[in-house]
Amino acid sequence: MCGGLAEYLDVDETLVRLGVAFVTCITRIVPGVLFYLAAAIIIPESPE
Repeated sequence: MCGGLAEYLDVDETLVRLGVAFVTCITRIVPGVLFYLAAAIIIPESPE
Protein backbone atom coordinates (compact mmCIF):
# COMPACT_ATOMS: atom_id res chain seq x y z
CA MET A 1 0.00 0.00 0.00
CA CYS A 2 2.80 2.45 0.83
CA GLY A 3 4.45 1.70 -2.50
CA GLY A 4 1.27 2.53 -4.39
CA LEU A 5 0.74 5.70 -2.41
CA ALA A 6 4.34 6.76 -3.04
CA GLU A 7 3.93 6.13 -6.76
CA TYR A 8 0.64 8.03 -6.81
CA LEU A 9 2.18 11.01 -4.97
CA ASP A 10 5.46 10.73 -6.91
CA VAL A 11 7.64 10.59 -3.78
CA ASP A 12 10.14 8.10 -2.41
CA GLU A 13 8.53 4.95 -0.97
CA THR A 14 10.78 5.04 2.10
CA LEU A 15 9.48 8.48 3.06
CA VAL A 16 5.89 7.29 2.86
CA ARG A 17 6.65 4.20 4.95
CA LEU A 18 8.44 6.29 7.59
CA GLY A 19 5.57 8.78 7.62
CA VAL A 20 2.96 6.07 8.11
CA ALA A 21 5.04 4.43 10.85
CA PHE A 22 5.53 7.78 12.61
CA VAL A 23 1.85 8.71 12.47
CA THR A 24 0.86 5.25 13.67
CA CYS A 25 3.21 5.42 16.67
CA ILE A 26 2.27 8.97 17.62
CA THR A 27 -1.50 8.44 17.34
CA ARG A 28 -1.48 5.11 19.18
CA ILE A 29 -2.08 2.88 16.17
CA VAL A 30 -5.84 3.18 15.51
CA PRO A 31 -5.77 6.24 13.17
CA GLY A 32 -2.77 4.80 11.33
CA VAL A 33 -4.55 1.52 10.74
CA LEU A 34 -7.71 3.34 9.61
CA PHE A 35 -5.65 5.46 7.22
CA TYR A 36 -3.99 2.34 5.82
CA LEU A 37 -7.33 0.60 5.24
CA ALA A 38 -8.91 3.70 3.68
CA ALA A 39 -5.97 4.17 1.33
CA ALA A 40 -6.07 0.49 0.35
CA ILE A 41 -9.71 0.91 -0.64
CA ILE A 42 -9.42 4.32 -2.33
CA ILE A 43 -6.18 3.98 -4.30
CA PRO A 44 -6.76 1.99 -7.49
CA GLU A 45 -4.69 -1.09 -8.27
CA SER A 46 -1.94 -0.67 -10.87
CA PRO A 47 -2.60 -2.40 -14.20
CA GLU A 48 -0.43 -5.43 -14.83
